Amino acid sequence: MQRIEHRACFGGWQHVYRHHSNALDGESTFGVYLPPQAEQRACPVLYWLSGLTCTEQNFITKAGAQRYAAEHGVILVAPDTSPRGPGVADAEGYDLGVGAGFYIDATQAPWSAHYRMFEYVSRELPDLIEAQFPATSARSISGHSMGGHGALVVALKNPGRYRSVSAFSPIVAPTQVPWGQKAFAAYLGEDRDAWKAWDATALIASASERLPILVDQGEADEFLATQLQPQRLRDACDAAGHPLELRMQPGYDHSYYFIASFIGEHIARHAAALNA
Repeated sequence: MQRIEHRACFGGWQHVYRHHSNALDGESTFGVYLPPQAEQRACPVLYWLSGLTCTEQNFITKAGAQRYAAEHGVILVAPDTSPRGPGVADAEGYDLGVGAGFYIDATQAPWSAHYRMFEYVSRELPDLIEAQFPATSARSISGHSMGGHGALVVALKNPGRYRSVSAFSPIVAPTQVPWGQKAFAAYLGEDRDAWKAWDATALIASASERLPILVDQGEADEFLATQLQPQRLRDACDAAGHPLELRMQPGYDHSYYFIASFIGEHIARHAAALNA
């Protein structure tokens, strides 16, 4: 593991590391923010999954989250959004291939050789963080857009592993919208029943854990009607009796201006769950 960035930030340290990932069969990078409390004790961890076209840099440079992590004594971990490098399959367009891993484990060639982001973010990366940094095993997870989808699915498929989950502008029903349908057809094949294992609205019905979900969604989001459709998650949660707080935020779009406006509230909620 190689540290490639090291910057003082709100009394703590913002790092970026590169390492070899067995899950992705290649090198990967992740950001880790260590709050000042980590100098004295092990701290709980909030994992952040970013959206289409992003790397680990978007969240750590645009969200302003370190301020709140320092206040609450929470480690922030932000992985890249897909495998990268020589031999990694890619496609034209921003919504498939590099930068668009969708946090699932691909089963179809050529994607299955490297695109195992679910295994990476839910198992390999937490194991590394807890072995190499002053981190406890208390974990929460959040994300934006494609990463909001990833956060919901990772939490729902790993009952008992996360203390809390939230999302900004998540793709709640990827099997029902163009972004998800394109990616799932490539990564998982044409069997649409197999897609349901990676769709939060489908997983809610059989979830064995009723972990409360917080979702913030901008009402001026340009992708709201076509790609995000949060009402599908609300309907699934209502039908299953799963606790959901869906906050429609007037005037906000899909950008990091939106995330920066509410990330403090999300981190406070996660910190309360992590320290309970």
